[in-house]
Amino acid sequence: MKKLTLFGLAWPIFIETALFMLLGFVDVYILSGYDDLAASSVSTANQTVSIITIVFNILSTASAVMISQYLGAKQQKSASQVAALSIVLQFFFGIAVSAAFLLFNRPILLLIGAEGQLLDYAGQYLSIVGGSIFLQAFIGAVSVIIRNHGLTKITMFVSLGMNLFNTAADLLLVPSMGVAGAAAATCASRLVCSVVLAVILFKKIESFAMFRLLKPFPFDRLKEMLRIGVPSALETFLYNLSQLVITSIVLRCLTENELVAKTYVQNITMFFYLFAVAIGQASQILIGHLVGAKEFDEAYRQGRRSHGIALLITLLCCAAGLLFRTQLIGIFTDNAEVAAICSQILLMNVVLEVGRTTNLVVIACMRGAGDVFFPTLCAIFSNWALSVLGSYLLAVVCGWGIYGMWIALAADECVRGVLMVLRWKSGKWRTKAITS
Repeated sequence: MKKLTLFGLAWPIFIETALFMLLGFVDVYILSGYDDLAASSVSTANQTVSIITIVFNILSTASAVMISQYLGAKQQKSASQVAALSIVLQFFFGIAVSAAFLLFNRPILLLIGAEGQLLDYAGQYLSIVGGSIFLQAFIGAVSVIIRNHGLTKITMFVSLGMNLFNTAADLLLVPSMGVAGAAAATCASRLVCSVVLAVILFKKIESFAMFRLLKPFPFDRLKEMLRIGVPSALETFLYNLSQLVITSIVLRCLTENELVAKTYVQNITMFFYLFAVAIGQASQILIGHLVGAKEFDEAYRQGRRSHGIALLITLLCCAAGLLFRTQLIGIFTDNAEVAAICSQILLMNVVLEVGRTTNLVVIACMRGAGDVFFPTLCAIFSNWALSVLGSYLLAVVCGWGIYGMWIALAADECVRGVLMVLRWKSGKWRTKAITS
């Protein structure tokens, strides 16, 4: 395997992540011309997908850490065994979750406060996209394997094709089918992506013989996956659950214009932290390989470099977003009140992005090293005491509305960010490697 570098890994991951985010962005953008409430329904439905698919996060996070460390330690057979186990488990868990979405999509949406036309739209979308979520589980499992072998360009090109297919299908189906058309386009693009990735995996990286490594069943590997994956996924789960509760607060206590503004701002700002996501994922691969090879000092320096680069890029993106915020908001809406709310939130959002970037990169570095419990412990406190309770107190009790909610979200990200930096400097992650 050729020498891995941050830039060499990060730029294809950046493009791939941008393209993946564009799947939802294109749905929201095209539906915004159809109906503002229909566009908001996609965001609401996707949040329920994020919270219920925690099992995918458990397996993909654990397999990413284990494969990278085993490859760094030159233990190819162990890496292949983990890869096979991840694919099998994710696919079958995906089938179970898909069945749950098909049967219970409306009760799930009612639970978070969706009602009326929003419920109808979100229910249509969730039954189709959620009902085929096993495809996304398979895509996630295979993509992790390909990326951790350093072949990030391959998954980037596959994502490009997936997005082009999705956009064409959206333009064809949404005018006549509305929300159901957007959902069908997403489902079809995932099916095509799954087939392509499977062909690449078994032609370039592994063979079907990898599945023979599951006999006898490797319970020790499964135990290790759960040890790493459960805390990591719980940290993500707590964050997504807190966002779902906050969405419920918005649906129940704030105005329709504030809900629409929240949807549009989130679709704009996801491009602000996109570089941090890519750098974080690339750093996790690098740190995993370095820790597997016992190069701890270089791993520490790499983590510091990655964080500094990500912060600089995020701040530049925020500055550009503020400069062109009128044009960005105008892509989605001509509603003057919604536009005014979005403009104010984008100004407040800079502080939030500093904290979020720190968390995305430093937590990814810690995961690469196998240090997965500390971020979860911090999330238990911060997500709920600052993000959820703070949102309720500031948005509802104090009457500051969506602005109060954004202050609480920023406080959560920044407090956790400081704690993550202190943990990385402490060096306690050096003792968490899974390789002997």
